[in-house]
Amino acid sequence: MAAGKKGSSSRKVKDKWKAKEWYKVRAPRMFNEVEIGDTPSADPEFLIGRTSEVTVQDLTGDFSKMHIKLKFKITEVDGYDAKTVFMGQDLTVDYVRRLTRRKKTKTDHVVDIVTKDGFGMRIKTMSIAEKRIQTSQEEAMRRIIGETVVQMGKEMTIAEIIKSVISGDMAKNVAKACRVVIPVKRIEIRKSEVTSRGNEEPESIIEAQPEEEEESEEAAEEPEAAEAE
Repeated sequence: MAAGKKGSSSRKVKDKWKAKEWYKVRAPRMFNEVEIGDTPSADPEFLIGRTSEVTVQDLTGDFSKMHIKLKFKITEVDGYDAKTVFMGQDLTVDYVRRLTRRKKTKTDHVVDIVTKDGFGMRIKTMSIAEKRIQTSQEEAMRRIIGETVVQMGKEMTIAEIIKSVISGDMAKNVAKACRVVIPVKRIEIRKSEVTSRGNEEPESIIEAQPEEEEESEEAAEEPEAAEAE
């Protein structure tokens, strides 16, 4: 009798999977709506709210950006396409450890901004110094970082902000601004989050990938440092 019950339970599990359909998870228009994965569900409504993480390398094929993770959330299902919105960016744990393991001083800072097109974002920076930073220097550096990032938000759309984070331009600009206080070795945008959404969907920030990609020797190079000279 026990064996019969076990077999019945096994069939029920299989039946549940048979009832599920597979849906393609697509990045938002900002990333050319490329497919970033697939997920099963018995009902499209169950997909709403699910999140998916991919690296920039997964989207663009750029190996130098394999340490940057992007997070998306499913908000709509159209047929078998699960559409998403951009939720934020983060650096991989291994990458952060590699930057801070050699007796360097790491200073974190959080800045809340509103972009030109009305999106709210929280930007978390990470400053790396070769030596101890005095309290006065740290306070001045935090102030400059805050002022610089807030001003960038006022002048740029969310698409432009995210592009500058991924390319490293935001980190370079912040590091350059901090030179007046202390020659920081490196500044990274450790994490960014969308805290509120604007009224318009962001435009695309990446170029469409060609049908046949050519191998590039530069693809395997280390990511550029966001250093202040």
